[in-house]
Amino acid sequence: MPKILVIEDEAAIRRVLIKILSEENDTYQVEEAEDGLIGIEKIKNEDYDLVLCDIKMPKMDGVEVLEATKKIKPEIPMVMISGHGDLDTAVNTMRLGAFDYISKPPDLNRLLNTVRNALDRKELFVENKILKKKVSKKYEMIGESDEISQIKDIIDKVAPTDARVLITGPNGTGKELVAHWLHEKSDRAKGNLIEVNCAAIPSELIESELFGHVKGAFTSANKDRAGKFEAANGGTIFLDEIGDMSLSAQAKVLRALQESRIQRVGSDKDIKVNVRVVAATNKNLKKEIEEGNFREDLYHRLAVILIKVPALNDRRGDIPLLIKHFSSKISGEQGTNEKKFTEKAVKLLQEYDWTGNIRELRNVVERLIILGGAEVSEQDVKLFASK
Repeated sequence: MPKILVIEDEAAIRRVLIKILSEENDTYQVEEAEDGLIGIEKIKNEDYDLVLCDIKMPKMDGVEVLEATKKIKPEIPMVMISGHGDLDTAVNTMRLGAFDYISKPPDLNRLLNTVRNALDRKELFVENKILKKKVSKKYEMIGESDEISQIKDIIDKVAPTDARVLITGPNGTGKELVAHWLHEKSDRAKGNLIEVNCAAIPSELIESELFGHVKGAFTSANKDRAGKFEAANGGTIFLDEIGDMSLSAQAKVLRALQESRIQRVGSDKDIKVNVRVVAATNKNLKKEIEEGNFREDLYHRLAVILIKVPALNDRRGDIPLLIKHFSSKISGEQGTNEKKFTEKAVKLLQEYDWTGNIRELRNVVERLIILGGAEVSEQDVKLFASK
């Protein structure tokens, strides 16, 4: 049931607006406030799907109400009500984040169309918020060890900035989860997170993949094509396994970081990009620099913030939590009841040598759920975990 607040100091106009809205749709729950101060108190204490707010009011005018609402509940669409002399101010409120404005006396069709559109936008905002929570849950970082707690603290501090981050750690430790958290907790979360696995792309194609190409740049370039940096414009690009990138591609990435500009392969035209770069590697880049395989200047550009993700063997205290998480997740995916692991089974898994880290643990948990008994026992672990 959509909840609408009308803030208007003229009682006659307030009554007209409430009557129009109530007759338009009997599911609309319409409340009123006779001035801005009362209105903002209601907004603080209630959740509204839409606010109609007059601009010129005593005590607190509509512009002040709009600015205050955007600080405390930015998701609420605000439609401003303007008199003839308020038109310039009404237009300016759009720059401050108002959804729209309507003039006095309100035109019936214009008012109702604006209300419908504003309510649709609020509904879309809520749907996106739910979807975002689902995405966040997908990339949830499980663990309460000191190592994981420290990583979470760093993410909370670094995510709101545009600082570049280099994530290091062995394969299978969850470096991509750190990248996703950095993006989702940042101001760029509305933009794209574009992932590039540098190790999976042939060296002769990596530049085209990252920066795009123009038609005729090489044999199979049949048309112009944008690259990953352009796709990530306004968002984040995650360069996974950056230690495997060719030196020529490294030089172009360095330029992109220095100048916020790229060139498509086969073109000399600069394209301006606004991209946050997060990189990850399982290699020792300092050793790679010594051996001439990685540019030192690029390393220093990337490693503004360093996050080291520990091997699973170094955070064994988190294994019970990870087992429970994977058991619940896998059972849900398979549509079966969640299996319980006995204490002895969990203890045995904690002692296992996890060379494949979290990725290996997940595979083992899935295997035990499929092959183990109704309750996964120590014997099940001995039979199936090491195969």
